[in-house]
Amino acid sequence: MAFYRQVGTIPAKRHTQFRTDDGGLHYEELMGEEGFSSDSSLLYHRGVPSAIVDSQVWELPDLSTHANHPLKPRHLKLHGLFEDTAAEECDAVQDRRLVLGNADVRLSYVVAGTVSPYYRNATGDECVYVETGEGVLETVFGELPYRTGDYVVIPRATTHRWVPKGDGALDRLYAIEASSHIAPPRRYLSRYGQLLEHAPYCERDLDGPDEPLLVEGEDVEVLVKHRGQSPSGIVGTRMTYATHPFDVVGWDGCLYPYTFNIADFEPITGRIHQPPPVHQVFEGHNFVVCNFVPRKVDYHPLAVPVPYYHSNVDSDEVMFYVGGDYEARKGSGINIGSISLHPGGYAHGPQPSAIEASLGAEAFDELAVMVDTFRPLDLGEGGLAAEDPAYAWTWAGRSLVEPVETEGGPDDGGPAVYSNS
Repeated sequence: MAFYRQVGTIPAKRHTQFRTDDGGLHYEELMGEEGFSSDSSLLYHRGVPSAIVDSQVWELPDLSTHANHPLKPRHLKLHGLFEDTAAEECDAVQDRRLVLGNADVRLSYVVAGTVSPYYRNATGDECVYVETGEGVLETVFGELPYRTGDYVVIPRATTHRWVPKGDGALDRLYAIEASSHIAPPRRYLSRYGQLLEHAPYCERDLDGPDEPLLVEGEDVEVLVKHRGQSPSGIVGTRMTYATHPFDVVGWDGCLYPYTFNIADFEPITGRIHQPPPVHQVFEGHNFVVCNFVPRKVDYHPLAVPVPYYHSNVDSDEVMFYVGGDYEARKGSGINIGSISLHPGGYAHGPQPSAIEASLGAEAFDELAVMVDTFRPLDLGEGGLAAEDPAYAWTWAGRSLVEPVETEGGPDDGGPAVYSNS
């Protein structure tokens, strides 16, 4: 995000001596993308940012996946993955459950009530949607408050931890973990990086850290997720730093974590139904993030406000329903906390009864986060545990009978055939 920010105390000229009050040198760290060729920030530490005293294996949660085979649409009920009493002891990092994933992006869900460990994702940027909750993201760049409806965008390799408000309420977090960077769509930006007039949000809507977060400490453990030899291509390490990573007295640049609240997204509407790209909010390599917000709908006298049936020729479509009354899915079992997966190769659209019911509507009160991926998505253990097996047959008005298992059922990654009555 090429939007310059300066926080705390920094020297007048980069890469020059910057001394502490007692005459010592601050330690300058360049945090930059694409090998010194893209956005970066300069951070000034009291301690040596590379000084580690221990490194051990961190056993990651289950990241195994199972193919969506035989191909069918899926309905995943995420609110059933965590019991509230157990979630009070869960944190936003170690207790994430993988719902869907491929080599480009992983979608996880967690309900958390306790402070997370210090954490750094070195595999790619994270964009975490706060379904409900409130607290502070403590980062090497400073504190970043978050609230319900925020996208929390965290650049790759940013050391941070999640601190819920702690009043007994739980954070419900939907984590979009990329293997790349996440940024506003290029068509929203000028060639110099400014958000343009036709973009549905602008720099005023983005909130970043305002002041340094200075923390003293020694032998501080940070959980690092990084690339390595494993079935998922991701491994974990527990690194112990000699001094606290949050010892930055100042920084400046265009790379830092920020929040954007979904309520600040200005919907684009028209006389007839607008295609999904008008709802786009972010993009990464081989995927996009869109959101559907309360809005006035199509105003042509013969308009059909719900979407037309469409085939995802190049992508899998994932919709996370977080608020309102989702018109196109009435009668399917979809509710708040649901995910629908409509894979490439399958034509999908509204439930038949929703089409007539939508005629004459002037506005939709709905809130959803959509991720479209350009490689097929597999199901993680959380997705398998949350599935509603009746969903695929709801357009035909039929119900699922018992699954007829073939050699190698869904429990071991093999195919299963379902019969419907």
